[in-house]
Amino acid sequence: MRLRHIEVFQAIVQTGSISAAARLLNVSQPNISRVLNHAEQQLGFALFERRIQGMSVTAEGRRLLPEIDELCQRLQSITQLAEQLRRGEGQLVRVGAAHAFGQMVMAPALVTWRQQMASVSVELVTEHFSTLCQMILENQLDFALVFGQQVDAALLAEPLFHSSMVALLPRHHPQADPVTLAWLCDNNLLMMQAQDPLGRVLHRALRDKKLNPAVSLSIKTYSVIADMVLAGGGVGVVDLFTACRYADQLKLLPVAQPLPFEVMLISRRDLPQSQSTLQLKQVIRNRLWEIARQCETQFIAA
Repeated sequence: MRLRHIEVFQAIVQTGSISAAARLLNVSQPNISRVLNHAEQQLGFALFERRIQGMSVTAEGRRLLPEIDELCQRLQSITQLAEQLRRGEGQLVRVGAAHAFGQMVMAPALVTWRQQMASVSVELVTEHFSTLCQMILENQLDFALVFGQQVDAALLAEPLFHSSMVALLPRHHPQADPVTLAWLCDNNLLMMQAQDPLGRVLHRALRDKKLNPAVSLSIKTYSVIADMVLAGGGVGVVDLFTACRYADQLKLLPVAQPLPFEVMLISRRDLPQSQSTLQLKQVIRNRLWEIARQCETQFIAA
């Protein structure tokens, strides 16, 4: 018996007639009769006896009833589970992010997403690039938001956003125009580590200009660079999102020579992602662009 045969058989059992079964299933009466006749032809025996007072299940049909009832319960369970999956109930999304994205991007994005998908659990990890990549490869994270650079062949990288790094100066510094790399070096530029994704861009630009910052301190975490500037330790160059976190405490200026960076989502190339994960990624994408537009308009636009 096909599933449609079983559905019609059970509807007739429940309602006692073909016409009532048609109403229950919201189809025409001839359609019910056609499906029933086809089922009985395939089975080689009758499922019902047609009587004046209605349809009566045959002995053979009664033998089938327990199995059909069990199957229908299983189908109902499948339907309920599918609905739960659609709503994200019982699901867990594990997401990672570079430290710079934790406060400005991920926190508001997760608040927005939780309002839409309150039944889905989320685990958020903020780590450095290499650690996030390893956690995805080991299936400890579903995806991560990172600054762009080359990734393992087993990872899929989805570009989201392009911009340029900005300079951080003490809040009351008299400088008001875009700053050059030479000016930054002359004013105690706090350096990113050379192996850092944004650090590579800055170090390469300095080499091209044959510039050497006087400060020997090399820092890996962008927010620490901002904290050092805040403490009077010099000037810094960071990404747009870290800069926006300190907009009320420091002065933000464009760098005359563009220092481009890219933001991307990375995930396992071989693992399909759940609907909940895809929805969260879209919320992050929207939030990223929203914050970027706000920051660029408020602090960077000429």
